[in-house]
Amino acid sequence: MKVVVDYEECASNAVCMGIAPEVFEVRDDGYLYVLDEHPGEELREKVRQAANGCPTGAITLVEDE
Repeated sequence: MKVVVDYEECASNAVCMGIAPEVFEVRDDGYLYVLDEHPGEELREKVRQAANGCPTGAITLVEDE
């Protein structure tokens, strides 16, 4: 799985970071950073919840081929 963020849509509100801090981080500069673009299977559910909880819909999960 690959995490893709549309930074044009992202509001850096940190909802995703609250759900999956292992993968998402909003830093002091106010921008979202993806810490792991290819998180392991053990994080799949948390990352899915983070994507679904994103108020702007900026997070997409793409299955690796």
